[in-house]
Amino acid sequence: MIEEIYAGIAEYARPGDEAYGHHIRLGVEQAVQQFMVWVREPEKSRERVAEVFHTLGKVEAAEGRSLDSLQQAMRTASRIACRRLTEECERLNLTTRTVGALAEAIFVFLDEIAAAASEGYAKMRARSAGEMERRRLRLLDLLLAEPAAPRDAVAELARLAQWQVPRTVAAVALDEAGFQMPALPADVLSDLGRAQPCLIVPDPDGPGRPQMLDRALRGWRAAVGPTMPVSRAARSLHWARLGLQLARRDAGANGSGVFRCQDHMIDLIVHNSEELVDLLAATRLAPLADLRPHQRDRLSETLLAWLQHSRGAPEIAARLHVHPQTVRYRLRRIEELFGDQLQDPDTRFELEVVLRARRD
Repeated sequence: MIEEIYAGIAEYARPGDEAYGHHIRLGVEQAVQQFMVWVREPEKSRERVAEVFHTLGKVEAAEGRSLDSLQQAMRTASRIACRRLTEECERLNLTTRTVGALAEAIFVFLDEIAAAASEGYAKMRARSAGEMERRRLRLLDLLLAEPAAPRDAVAELARLAQWQVPRTVAAVALDEAGFQMPALPADVLSDLGRAQPCLIVPDPDGPGRPQMLDRALRGWRAAVGPTMPVSRAARSLHWARLGLQLARRDAGANGSGVFRCQDHMIDLIVHNSEELVDLLAATRLAPLADLRPHQRDRLSETLLAWLQHSRGAPEIAARLHVHPQTVRYRLRRIEELFGDQLQDPDTRFELEVVLRARRD
């Protein structure tokens, strides 16, 4: 029986795993022993048989194997038992009636143990799902703790919750404006039952992720916080909640839709702190990031003077106390680094806000 189970069910074939092989052998021996008891006294042994295979179903679920594989193993064992019994009946010259009765007993027994195993499997899966959900809620709370939880603690709870720790996350603050539950992927942590519902979205800037959120949150008013390292998920949620306040103000009491904080940095800067200036600077001043510090400082002050006054090189040179030719060189270098971005009025405004904040 064991050899045919290994040969026919890939999930059970583990060459070299002696402990697992012992587990399979015990399972088969238990099935044969329980059948022998059940044949002699079916009514008296029914409860014990159900208990044994109910437990077996729970074990299979706990170890992550499929119910289909378990039931296929039972059918394989039953088929082999029928074949062996038929051979023995022929050898002993037993009547066909006896053979038929034994075969029928095997299949009735199969039905009963399959039902018991299925029930045990389902109960364990339900319990595991509940426990997994509790772990995910604890993980979400841990990620949103301030000060940030130790990295090892996050990694261990993430392992138990079967959640792969990403490089970056964005928190989402929710304000229900409809009745449809969001259809979220498994990697999004959520707590919709708390007073201020929220999500944690891993890799929020990855391919298709913004569109996924738009679809999943249809009917909800939501604000997506800035993308941040996992250790700063609480700060992302802080800004998401402030963004949600702006979304409420702009959309009214009954509005819905996704408000992305990274698209409304200026609005949030007007109402809040320098942390957002740093986030905006990381985007807008990225063309200067690879320069040496003194080069970056010189180009930054020249760019700010140009943005503030929009005058020619002589006027900017006078303000900066440098030669006009130096200003012309810097402006050409700025144009090379920023390209068409400087043609956009919103980008120029954001650059001026960032450079003013950095200067002050």
